[in-house]
Amino acid sequence: MNATLPDILRLVIVPVLGWAAWRDIETRRVPSVIWYPLVALGVVLLAWDTLPHLAFAPEDILYFVRVGISLLFVAPLSYIFWRLGGFGGADAKALITISILVPTFPQYLLPGLSLPTVRTTLGVFSMTILTNTVVLAVGYPLALAARNLADGNAELPLMFLGRRIPVGSLATAHGRLFETTTGYTRNGLDIDALRMYLRWRGTTLSELREHPDKLRDPTSITETHDPTDGAVGDGMAVDGGTVETEDPWGAAAFLDDIDSTAYGTTPEKLRDGLQVVASQDEVWISPGIPFIVPMFVGTVIAFTYGDIVFGIVGALGLV
Repeated sequence: MNATLPDILRLVIVPVLGWAAWRDIETRRVPSVIWYPLVALGVVLLAWDTLPHLAFAPEDILYFVRVGISLLFVAPLSYIFWRLGGFGGADAKALITISILVPTFPQYLLPGLSLPTVRTTLGVFSMTILTNTVVLAVGYPLALAARNLADGNAELPLMFLGRRIPVGSLATAHGRLFETTTGYTRNGLDIDALRMYLRWRGTTLSELREHPDKLRDPTSITETHDPTDGAVGDGMAVDGGTVETEDPWGAAAFLDDIDSTAYGTTPEKLRDGLQVVASQDEVWISPGIPFIVPMFVGTVIAFTYGDIVFGIVGALGLV
């Protein structure tokens, strides 16, 4: 393979994103520390690539425009999407890293082939990765619907938005409850917050379902525990604590006792979610999109095929 050293070094983003995608599927936790070396590498490679363009010839100006779009549009857009709840913090950090590491199209020459094969007129590689990711993510609701149909859950529109699972599976599930005691919602109890509450109480889903009246009584809370962050598989440590008697399930005491906001949970939302979990055998959950997964696939496609949207538009003869 014939390519410049900076472009070869940029390929490191592929295995790192692959590992991050696996972590996102398994735990919904991606450590921020993995992006820092890539950002540093991106800054060094950007300086390396910029030096030959300091003559400011017309083609040099185009290079700076492309880099500017990547750094001043794609990176801030990632941050804005995160702040608006469009995707998670790890997704934003990954895309910001990409905007710095690969702002313009790399080139890899193979015998009789130049990769990526489909290059956009705009020429901003991070934008290609973003559009590839969005195109792939659009297929997620269709995949959910197909899975629900195979399981015999054809309820509209829920089959495109969530999954119906046994309550016992909440111990290792990710996302939010799609159900309340009065209907359906896109903003139900976060399952990580549910695990945090159970760990804080030192109890389990099985015990919650077997003895809901006992656990609903706040006077049954004699000691509390470290709630962790709700990730699958975390343990518990005794911490100690007290609760008020006029607090069903001890929901308010739990939220007062922890250092975080438990993913936007309120005492009312927690109480309602606990009632759903205690009273139903199966529940609809909104699993959310592990955005780094389509981002990883979109990046692999970007380095090989190129831009999906531009390729489709070209095939239709629109460019």
